[in-house]
Amino acid sequence: MAGGGKKKEVKKETGLGLSFKMEENFGEWYSEVVVNGEMIEYYDISGCYILRPWAMSIWEILQAFFDAEIKQMKIKNCYFPLFVSSSVLEKEKDHIEGFAPEVAWVTKSGKSDLEIPIAIRPTSETVMYPYFSKWIRGHRDLPLKLNQWCNVVRWEFSNPTPFIRSREFLWQEGHTAFATKAEADEEVLQIVELYRRIYEEFLAIPVIKGRKSEMEKFAGGLYTTIVEAFIPNTGRGIQGATSHCLGQNFAKMFEINFENEKGEKGMVWQNSWAYSTRTIGVMVMVHGDDKGLVLPPKVASVQVIVVPVPYKDANTQGIFDACTETVDTLCKAGIRAEADFRDNYSPGWKYSHWEMKGVPVRIEIGPKDLANNQVRAVRRDNAEKKRYRQVQFG
Repeated sequence: MAGGGKKKEVKKETGLGLSFKMEENFGEWYSEVVVNGEMIEYYDISGCYILRPWAMSIWEILQAFFDAEIKQMKIKNCYFPLFVSSSVLEKEKDHIEGFAPEVAWVTKSGKSDLEIPIAIRPTSETVMYPYFSKWIRGHRDLPLKLNQWCNVVRWEFSNPTPFIRSREFLWQEGHTAFATKAEADEEVLQIVELYRRIYEEFLAIPVIKGRKSEMEKFAGGLYTTIVEAFIPNTGRGIQGATSHCLGQNFAKMFEINFENEKGEKGMVWQNSWAYSTRTIGVMVMVHGDDKGLVLPPKVASVQVIVVPVPYKDANTQGIFDACTETVDTLCKAGIRAEADFRDNYSPGWKYSHWEMKGVPVRIEIGPKDLANNQVRAVRRDNAEKKRYRQVQFG
């Protein structure tokens, strides 16, 4: 019994092999893959997760792309506080009703009760718009186009799922104000197109762009556009990102007015738009398999892993040098490559480990490869193996 228990513990520690198969128990498979693939670690508060470097690097790649694109659209980054006063949060009735069950409140400081509870932002319309009304006076102050990269808290009680449905998550949220509806309409579509590109060009996930029904649109908004992905194993769609035209509803509530060129008073037209770390969860669900993660090359922090395969009496140092040389060559070509020189694991263990983590290509170099100036490359997505000759080592 003791030996059996120890064996199970070792398997858990190394993370080799999955206990669940996609087809048999998709939910348990997903939870196991994101932990064993070193994407997340469970935290001691339900619905909150630690994002490990393997996941955070994907978020940073998506962030770098999107941030550069919105800066070309003259959208500027800013940061607003995490806390919202109850009087401001409850000012826009339809909006807060849409989020009320998910709002987390701070009610104490130390052992003292706060005189007025303070909310933690579920989204930042009501945080930002009182200041839009202060900053916008005339047509020369428009358009006002801001974005922030931040976290939000939504205290959901339905089944928490890493990346897909968590109580705290990372996102960007854009908030913009225009003089005309036509300008707002144009931007809504520009942003939803950027979201399509995130999914299709970076995450290799086909999406459909569309408009939500009146019943499903953003609370307090005029209309909501989305990109929707499809999860083959569940047979269900999943909302990928949203771009909302808020109309003039918030402008009326927060008195965001401006004077036009003719000296006439008008209300601004506003948009808000966001995508979150849910993108990573959708990627795992769409591409993963029974060996673990499968990362699209554009977002993999390690695109190629090089594994030395030294046999007994082999020229181990020569193989290691060839691995280092291969990594250097790949890195100079702009490919994110690393070698796994750990001496406490076998090559077979390393193969399984990097397959679990979803690295797109594995390169193996053994004694015959060294002698023949070749490498063996294995693709993660389809397990295709090829030898490449004319590699000049040394």
